Amino acid sequence: MTPSEKTGTGCLGAAMIIGLILVVFLIFGLFGYFAYNGMVSREEATNAQWAKVESAYQRRADLILNLVNTVKGYATHENKTLVEVTEARSKVSNVKLDAENLSEADIQKFQQMQDGLSGALSKLMVVAEQYPDLKANQNFMDLQNQLKETENLILIERNSFNDYAQKYNTYIRKFPKNIFASLFGFKKKPYFQAKPGADEAPKVQF
Repeated sequence: MTPSEKTGTGCLGAAMIIGLILVVFLIFGLFGYFAYNGMVSREEATNAQWAKVESAYQRRADLILNLVNTVKGYATHENKTLVEVTEARSKVSNVKLDAENLSEADIQKFQQMQDGLSGALSKLMVVAEQYPDLKANQNFMDLQNQLKETENLILIERNSFNDYAQKYNTYIRKFPKNIFASLFGFKKKPYFQAKPGADEAPKVQF
């Protein structure tokens, strides 16, 4: 083989190697593109579902405030209980969580405050039992029904959030997508943790 032939063969080999490298980078880039878009879509769906969870809880807080105002008209001297409910509602309403950076600690704190409001609401219902005229009030009865419906809605939205979070978490943890998730900063979403009886909507006794 002449020197010129060797040179030609070497150039051809180098070109093939470069071409192979470019193909690998192209495949890697395309996979990264689709993986990234898939992560964005799933994360946005999870964030949107979190907004629905917050909306359901906010509706609950608004109904409780209306309930307190209704009870005030009949039980003005039950100040301690009314204040407890109002303060618990205020704490819940002041909690603002960033769906992009939710942590397990955030979810736990959020739920603890909601549980605190539920406890205060239970005390309010005990007070309401002592006032027959209040229990017969149409506005009070309407608020009861709306509150029960909202408790069911909260359960549905929470379960849906966990479903969305699970799909997103599974997607970003699978190989090789986990590599891109790490590169682009996609993090695992926390779940609402089930408690005994969590498969049923909370029972609001009136």
